[in-house]
Amino acid sequence: MVGLPNVGKSTLFNALCDQGKAEAANFPFCTIDPNLGKAKVPDKRLTQLADMASSQKVINEFIEYVDIAGLVKGASKGEGLGNKFLGNIRNVDAIVHVVRCFEDDDIIHVDGSVDPARDMETINLELMFSDIDQIERRCVKLKRDIQIKIEGAKEEQELLEKIMKCLVDEGKPVRAQGLDEKEEELIKHLGLLTNKPVIYAANVSEEDLAEGNSYVEATRKVAATTNDSVVIVSARVEEELNEMEAEDAAEYLESLGVEESGCDSLVQDTYKMLGLRTYFTVGPKESRAWTIRAGWKAPKAASVIHTDFEKGFIKAETIPHTILLECGSEEIAKSKGLLKIEGKDYEVKEGDVMHFMVKT
Repeated sequence: MVGLPNVGKSTLFNALCDQGKAEAANFPFCTIDPNLGKAKVPDKRLTQLADMASSQKVINEFIEYVDIAGLVKGASKGEGLGNKFLGNIRNVDAIVHVVRCFEDDDIIHVDGSVDPARDMETINLELMFSDIDQIERRCVKLKRDIQIKIEGAKEEQELLEKIMKCLVDEGKPVRAQGLDEKEEELIKHLGLLTNKPVIYAANVSEEDLAEGNSYVEATRKVAATTNDSVVIVSARVEEELNEMEAEDAAEYLESLGVEESGCDSLVQDTYKMLGLRTYFTVGPKESRAWTIRAGWKAPKAASVIHTDFEKGFIKAETIPHTILLECGSEEIAKSKGLLKIEGKDYEVKEGDVMHFMVKT
């Protein structure tokens, strides 16, 4: 999670994460070291399946978020401890860029006024400058590698020169440059910041949560230039929801004209953006969601339960969660012939309910 200081980033992080809390205060750089926390992935399907099976335990999946200190103009040159903060981003899979879309005279803005487009440009330029600097340093090493005929060095240098031209001449982040799979693999080790997928979290006041405001529209306009998504959140509302019982929270959201919290929307969008899929195991003892990558076959999917399951995989019993819920029980589904037996080549689909048979 990145953003300028005092945009509500740490407040949102605290509301988002079930485990881990960050300091939130009305001054720049109150966060120095990155804060780590885990956010539960909300899934109504899992709840419905657990209710159907009368499960004793329900286990959701979690996404780990990292709260990076506020970045400022000049961060790529070390301003505001920027090099340290930017370095913390290199190891993450995606970026949640929190944008201030609310007015509040009591909360200082580092540039003196609210302007999402300007703020987004500040952060995005710093990420871009950091990538340019890293590419330049990498190219120096590649020149030496080419001289001593290191395999792949020339191809990487040519690709980085192409990427650099787009960054410098067009201001186009790497993720918007249309790299193919081979090119992505070639530069993966660099962890380029502008190659990471981005969600913009437009942080609004309570009254703007349902419909947004002109600041949200400005955020969407900028995000559209790189095909990035925007989620409307209210860090203050999320903070209040955390203190409420489930029934009270639902009533509060209804009074604001929204069906789910901004945090829930953000987590779900993050999950999709990372190319993740969910399958379920369901039973009276436990119903659980499991995370896999899109395109995984059944043996690989089984390995997230236990690594030995991939090697010992025999077959999988599978049924879409919608059909199972319609039947009301696995017994009824089985009696109707709706449970399918799949082999090693079966590509697991989103929302499958699965049982694996393995050699032990």
